[in-house]
Amino acid sequence: MNDRRDSALPDSDEGRDETVEERADRRWIEVLQELRVLQTGTQILTGFLLALAFQPVFADLGAGQRGMYLVLVSLAALSAVIALAPVALHRIVFRRRVKPEVVYFGHVALIAALAAVSLLLAGVVAFVFDVIIGDGAAWVAGIALGAVILVLWVIVPTAIRRWGRNTQ
Repeated sequence: MNDRRDSALPDSDEGRDETVEERADRRWIEVLQELRVLQTGTQILTGFLLALAFQPVFADLGAGQRGMYLVLVSLAALSAVIALAPVALHRIVFRRRVKPEVVYFGHVALIAALAAVSLLLAGVVAFVFDVIIGDGAAWVAGIALGAVILVLWVIVPTAIRRWGRNTQ
């Protein structure tokens, strides 16, 4: 299949001797593995956030902290919905011979879910710093973690991808 969905995925020509269907199956398995890793971490973080509302100290939070908490809970739910969207799509189109489209959607959804999770992680760290130390420390901690995420999740992988292309 030489359409947009197949060529839009990273590393379309992977030097493997496989059919379009075999490639789509392999890529779907890779998407599912990445979804599992992402979903596990998101579920743990969501559980932490949901349990927090039922702690006695929650009543001591200021209005701004409560607002931030609600934003974080919403981000956690959004990231879970985005990460599960490829699975829901797969169920609906099962046996319809559209696996390359499902894989492409999974690829896009995973990138979107990673973006949501990066905001969630930085936000949770900032929230905890805000509650424990204050809003100045919260900004520093949130921005610092955001910078680390940017480097490790975007800059390094992009550099490795470019380097890999140049060495072939």
